[in-house]
Amino acid sequence: MKAIIMAAGKSTRTYPLTLTRPKPLLPVLNQPILERQLDALEGVVDGVVLVVGYRQQMIHACFGERYRGLRIEYVQQEEQRGTGHAVLMCAGRIDGPFLAMNGDDLYDARDLARLAQQELAALAMTVEDPRLYGIYEVSAGQRVVRLVEKPKELFSKLANIGVYKFTPAVFDVLRQTPLSERGEIEITAAVQTLAQQSPFYVVEAEGYWLPIGYPWHLLDANAYLLDHQFDPKIDGEVSPAAHLSGRVAIGRGTVIRPGVVIEGPVCIGEDAVIGPNCWIRPYTTIGDRCRVGQASELKNTILFDDAKAPHQNYLGDSVLGEGVNLGCGTVTANLRHDDATQGSVVNGVLVDTGRRKLGAILGDHVHTGINTAIYPGRKLWPHTFTRPGEVVDRDIIGVE
Repeated sequence: MKAIIMAAGKSTRTYPLTLTRPKPLLPVLNQPILERQLDALEGVVDGVVLVVGYRQQMIHACFGERYRGLRIEYVQQEEQRGTGHAVLMCAGRIDGPFLAMNGDDLYDARDLARLAQQELAALAMTVEDPRLYGIYEVSAGQRVVRLVEKPKELFSKLANIGVYKFTPAVFDVLRQTPLSERGEIEITAAVQTLAQQSPFYVVEAEGYWLPIGYPWHLLDANAYLLDHQFDPKIDGEVSPAAHLSGRVAIGRGTVIRPGVVIEGPVCIGEDAVIGPNCWIRPYTTIGDRCRVGQASELKNTILFDDAKAPHQNYLGDSVLGEGVNLGCGTVTANLRHDDATQGSVVNGVLVDTGRRKLGAILGDHVHTGINTAIYPGRKLWPHTFTRPGEVVDRDIIGVE
């Protein structure tokens, strides 16, 4: 059996991080989303068809034709015309039952295995606020009655989470599916048709589902995996004058210098240099070849590979892209004085992140001048910069 993974989209909602990479290559706990998906599919399927488009060469370079015994095929979706269109493009590569899944969310391997045992089914999860998702109405035995996308009337809390078990019969259904209001072929419309023609069931997820819709969702996913799927291991060099507590992983070639305090859970990649005299607080993940130096403090923060916070920097609840370099004294604010949840502008619209604490989101190769102060929820586009003493109170938008 094969799995189709839809990984072609541009994902403007996760800008600036996806201006320089496709969303499936965003790292969670120092591992790309797509790699974690392939790990979850191991033993469930024997082959994967990746539907690629935006920056597809990066995905191909990362995974090639095979991953841990899984054969990987590629289908190019030059124009993104919906999830149903992505699946339909794979018709010539599928000759039996298959899984189809979103390429930007993380799913529990045990739930994928349970779904694979069904004939026609979808994975779903009960959520408190399902308004952003499609929701299922089911009858006895979890048989689907209807699936409604982003409903105005909440008749259920059973959310569609973007994984399906199909047979090749779905391709004919997709060919006959009318275009949505957005001019796309929606996979959810095909599910509704299939459910009317024959029994189609919901498999309710018992494990995790970690959707990555916005940049700050990386912090949520990172924290969950640090709590539940984290193997602390010390492979680097740790000074006797450093203090480590809790669950900490340190990669090969990494050096922890004197005076460093690390409070787990914390994950540090390979060939990084940490310290001297800095504080790495819980739920921080630091990538390969990073540098965190004198008097810097990091809390619940993600550093992509080659990022640097070398001198007297404070980073709270922030995400730093690849190759970011912070000037001495750069500080990210992460809490409003009125203690309200943080907002962040996405595609020109102010979005309530739902987070009480959120720092900065910095794209690849951002450089800040000394003593830069960044307001909560602000984003800096790749290769942008700040001047010494600058106060960043709005997003700094560069060239796409």
